[in-house]
Amino acid sequence: MLEIACFEITSAETALKCVADRIEFCDNIDLGGTTPNFYEFRYLKSNYATPIYVMIRPKGGSFFYSEAEFTEMKSSIISFREAGADGFVFGVLDVNNEIDEEKNTALIALAGDRPCTFHRAFDRTADLDKSIQTLISLGFKTVLTSGGKPDAMKGKENLKELISKYGNQIEILIGGGVRSENVQQLKEFTGATSFHSSAILKYDTFASEEEIKKLKMLSS
Repeated sequence: MLEIACFEITSAETALKCVADRIEFCDNIDLGGTTPNFYEFRYLKSNYATPIYVMIRPKGGSFFYSEAEFTEMKSSIISFREAGADGFVFGVLDVNNEIDEEKNTALIALAGDRPCTFHRAFDRTADLDKSIQTLISLGFKTVLTSGGKPDAMKGKENLKELISKYGNQIEILIGGGVRSENVQQLKEFTGATSFHSSAILKYDTFASEEEIKKLKMLSS
């Protein structure tokens, strides 16, 4: 399974026309991804059949949100769900960088039957084992992770362990510097079957169709 992170509409169209299994649609690459433009999402949804998961994140920086920001997240999920989002990507932490069970439960409930991915806020938590067990119990279908390290190659030992222990209970989506030159090594070392990449080559701005095809071929 190959998910392409798309931070603007040009990359989104490239990935949706190509061999990606789904995209994560968001905005503001410099902030690590925030909630995308609603009307751009509606345009993509009306023109392409590939599943689109929507990032719900009102700001960059920490994953602790004020009540006003949390209200905005709830409103965004309702709007994007009604507009046909295939899934959602979010993650709420408390002031101690632990998973906020109450707020995440509320967002999952608003998502209804749409699958939810807990994004790399997971990698900020102190105990990955404890955190992934919490995500499973809350009902998340996927966790996006680099194994608690700055990138997936540095976190490959942790990723291998997480997949061995929990891969049959939750989709473990490997992200963080995943490119065609390392995806095969990551797959063979960790046993992973799901990968996440922006497919943006060095010095480029948009996702590369050639890179998406290479990622798909080498991760299959």
